[in-house]
Formats: sequence, structure tokens, C-alpha cells
Amino acid sequence: MEDSIEDAESIIHRWISPELVDSSSFRFISSLFSTENREEAKRFINTVNNLHTGMIRLISVNPTSTKLVKAENLMRISVNHLSKEFYRILKSNRRYLDPESVSIRSSKASDSDSDVMDDLKMIADCMISSGYSKECFKIYKKIRKSIIVEAINQLGFENLTFSQIQKLEWEVMEKKIRKWLRVTTRAVNTLFSGERILSDHVFSSSSSSIRESAFAEITLQSALALFTFPEKMAKCRKSPEKIFLTLDVYQTIIDLLPKIDELFSSDSTSTVRSQIVVTLSNLREGVISMIDEFESSISKESSKSLISGGGIHQLTRYVMNFIVFLADYSDTLSDIISKPLLPSPEEENSGDSSPVKSRIAWLILFLLCKIDAKSRLYNDVALSYLFLINNLNYVVVKVRSSNLKMVLSEDWVKKHEGKVKKYAGKFEEIVWGEVMTSLSDDVTTVEERIRRFSDGFEEAYKRQTGWVVPDSKLRDEIKRSVGMMIIPRYSEFCERYRVGLLENVGFAPEDIGNYLSDLYFGSRGSGSVSSVHSSGSYV
Repeated sequence: MEDSIEDAESIIHRWISPELVDSSSFRFISSLFSTENREEAKRFINTVNNLHTGMIRLISVNPTSTKLVKAENLMRISVNHLSKEFYRILKSNRRYLDPESVSIRSSKASDSDSDVMDDLKMIADCMISSGYSKECFKIYKKIRKSIIVEAINQLGFENLTFSQIQKLEWEVMEKKIRKWLRVTTRAVNTLFSGERILSDHVFSSSSSSIRESAFAEITLQSALALFTFPEKMAKCRKSPEKIFLTLDVYQTIIDLLPKIDELFSSDSTSTVRSQIVVTLSNLREGVISMIDEFESSISKESSKSLISGGGIHQLTRYVMNFIVFLADYSDTLSDIISKPLLPSPEEENSGDSSPVKSRIAWLILFLLCKIDAKSRLYNDVALSYLFLINNLNYVVVKVRSSNLKMVLSEDWVKKHEGKVKKYAGKFEEIVWGEVMTSLSDDVTTVEERIRRFSDGFEEAYKRQTGWVVPDSKLRDEIKRSVGMMIIPRYSEFCERYRVGLLENVGFAPEDIGNYLSDLYFGSRGSGSVSSVHSSGSYV
């Protein structure tokens, strides 16, 4: 034991001023854990370990030995020296030891980076085994916790109270949520992950409870601040336009859950997991509440204004754009909407009543019922049908060209395309049916039938000059259908009765298509035909 103390004293004096060995304060001769002194550092650590082992043996053999006083003093100043080296390494290597850098370099760390982490581990092992774990952890936690807090602050996260969040305008809140999404993803994948790697390395020789305690005290406060933010957000006033960012927040947490469970798996970090459970529950409730509010807003829409020319109602555009975006979150919604509503009529027939499909189908059904009611505001029955055609077609096109098709199914699309065609057929019959019956009246003369046809055609044309079909494909299909209804039969009639030999009788068959081509562009028309000839002459 005496030899051990003498050896320890000799080595310690190389690094600590001899005249201060018995003093409560001391100064370094130079840094022990520098590149050029690495072997000396290992020797110093071994010396302290041997000194501690020798003290334990001496206490068991001769607990009153005067050598213990000297040994204890050497141990105190040695550990004090190691504490300051531990602090210096942590402080002076912040750039190499920030959690993000540790996380990125963990699989390919350079020799210098490994040296820094290994030095910390060597000091920690020595201090903990010598009975100075409290001092070691105090230094480590203080510095590492400040680094985590500083890193999250630099990323732009603000730990706002619920009262502060409530007072924010939505535009400001939206920016803070988007920033939260970036900060949280980075914090979990790099900051907390890097801190876990460093803590596990530095305290790898310690028990798992010690490692978990160190990691928990360093990260717990920041993690809880991050995951209480969306809970506070979810408790604020809800409105449909907030649903998409709320879904982004929910899905981000779900995506991060495996990593979160890996990092915060111990009892000491269970509060983080518990907070996330609460946060996700509040977000789910918020999403469902916002969908309910959106549905209610459709029901409450009560405008009586007519859309010019039977065009697409602004409610149809708003609702369908909202639902299209909603369908992009169908996977997320399937985790939130666990209980289906009553199945829609289509689902009752198909037996398919998934919660998300059911909810979205009902939203569209609400819209279509509202559109049907608004169509009855038109005095002209044909224009009422055109309004239905345009709005239902808009819905179908939106479904077919978006993720809604996958949610609602191809059968849903085909069924509603069939409804569009049915409405179009009814519309054509109302507008043009009477015009065509004028050619089949055998009681009147041919000339009278031609004049009645021409007058009916002109009246129908003028009646529709302000009507609109915004969808070019649908517009062409309607005009093509009307043309196939009128032109072949009218041409056959004119040819049969040699109408071409008469003068001032009506329209030439080839002119009919020109007039039809000018329809359904709205009040301005296509510009191809300016008006119907007042004479209606056909030579």
C-alpha cells in the first residue's frame, strides 16, 4: 500500500503542483488529456484506479492507518483534477460533441472524434468506480442539457404556454406549426439520437439505470416541451382549415414513434411516452371535430344566389378541393377514424364500409344534396338540369383525377358518371325534344314544318346563349350528342322533301353544327357565330 501511495504521489505531482497537494484548491501544470499526453493520461487513470483499490484493501486490513489520510487526499485532488478535465473536454469540444454531429458521425467517426469520446468514457469510468459518480453526472448533465436546449432554441422552437398559443392569429400559428414539424423531426432523429449515442458510450461501463438516468435528465425537459406543443395546439379553437396541418403533426409523430420508443424506452423517460399518448389522443379528437365542423358548414350554407348560366357553384369547388386534400391523408385518417358512420347507399350495396370511405362518401353526399336543393331555385327546368350536370361532373372529375378514386373506388366513379349522362340526356330532351317533334307532324305542310323547326331551333339557341359548360370535354360531348340528335334527321328530312329547292324556308343542315358549336361558352359565346340569321334563309 505504501508503494502504491508513493507511486501515485509521484505521477500525480507531474500534473498537479506539489505545493498544493494538501490545499483545498489546486492548479493544473498542463492539460492531461491532450494528444501528446494520451499515454500519460491512461497512466494517470490507472494510478487513480490502483490507489482506490489499495485504499479499499488497507481499510479492510488496518482502518486506522495514517497512510489512509494521505491516500484520501491524493484521491480527492486526483478526482478533482479529473472532474476539471472532464468539464474542459465537454466544453472545448462542443463542436465535435453536439448531438447532431455525434449522430451523423456515429458510424464513421474519425480517430480524433473517437479520442474525445473515449477520453470522456475513461474519466467517467474512473470517477464512478472511485465513488464519485454524483460529481461526474453533475458535470455531464449540466453541460449536455444546455447543449440540447441551445440546439432546439437555435432551430427556432418556442416553448409557448397554452394562453400564448390561444392568442396567436392562424397565419402566425401556421408558421410555428411548420417550424415545429421541422424541429421535432430533427430533434428526434439527430439531437436526441446523438445524445443517446454519446451517453451510452461515455457510461457504457455503468449500469443501464445510470445511463438511462443521464439521458433522461439531459433530454426530458426538451422532449416534453416539444410534445406538449401539439397538445396545446389541439385544444385551441378548431376550424376546418386547420385540419391539414393538424394531420401533418399527427402523422409526423406517428412516423417518429419507432425512434421515440427506442430512445425513450426506460421508466425514467416514461413521461415522454405518456405525453405522446395524450397528444395523439387530443389530435385525433381535434381532427374528428374539424371534419364534423366541415360537414356542418356544408349543411349551414344557405345562399340563394343563382350561378349564372348554370355553372359550377362555389360551394362545390370549396367542398371538393377540401375533400381532395383530405383524401391525400387517407392512411392517416384510417388511424384516426376508427368507427364508420352509417354506410352510404353505395356502401350498403357493395358491402364496403371502411371508416374513411364512409366519412368521405357522406361528405360528398351532403354536397350533392345541397346542390340538388340549389338546382330547384332556377325557374328554367333545363337550366336546373344543366346546373346539376356541371356540378356533378365537377365532383366526378375531381374524384377520378385525385386520390379520391382510390378511396371511393372505380365503381363509385362509374356510377356517378352514369348519373351525369342521365342528367345530360334529360337536359337534351327538354331543350331539343320539342324542336325535333316539329319535323314529324304530318298534318302540316313541309314548308310549315321547316318553319316550325327553324323557329324552335332559333328559340332554343337564343335561350342557351348565356348558358355554360365549363368542362371542355363535357361541353363537346353534349354538343356532339345534340348534333347527332338533330343534324342527321334534319338532313334526311330536307333531302326527302327536296327542301333545298324552296327559298326562305329555314336553316341549311350544314349550318346547324355551326350554331351548336357556339353554345355553352357562357354569355360571351365562342365567337365563332355571332347570332342567328334573322331571315333564317336556306337556298
